[in-house]
Amino acid sequence: MHDRRREPQSAGPYTIRAALPQDCDGARRVMLDTFYREFSYGYVPAWHSDVIDVQGVYLDHPRHRLIVAVAGDEVVGTAGLLSRGPAHPPHPRWIAERYPSGSTAQLVRVYVAPGHRRHGLARAMVERACEFAAAEGGYRTVYLHTNVDIPGARAFWDSLAKEVCDARETGEHGAGFGTVHYEIPLPG
Repeated sequence: MHDRRREPQSAGPYTIRAALPQDCDGARRVMLDTFYREFSYGYVPAWHSDVIDVQGVYLDHPRHRLIVAVAGDEVVGTAGLLSRGPAHPPHPRWIAERYPSGSTAQLVRVYVAPGHRRHGLARAMVERACEFAAAEGGYRTVYLHTNVDIPGARAFWDSLAKEVCDARETGEHGAGFGTVHYEIPLPG
């Protein structure tokens, strides 16, 4: 078993670490702000139920993790890891079968508040989440999907992950969603 209390990392004036109970409200704020301000569709219960119960989903579940970037006492970034694969529908059946729940660590909610971007926080949080998945055991890979129509998303994920499926042609989420599926090999 690994030490789940790994020391926080510093990234300039920021600390990257596993979320603590006192971080739940700040993490929820970053997530909801992203849904409403960046994605323009707001909170969708079918897609975002984890955001309402941050403590239960990420902190209380032994195989899940929420990594946060903190400036002082303020949560300014999030990266979540869940022990479930993508659902079909809306995702293609072959994607759901390739990344089954239990052996897939799904990376979600990789968000950085606008005033704190371009400091390497997202990359540091993703690396920390992948380290957790590798140390946890039982995971074969890290999977994620993103909307590459969000400025910077495509270049960021292409620098860290291997594209598995560009689903923009399938329209799996409907018009206006540039969904691309990625895989990140677990750290050795």
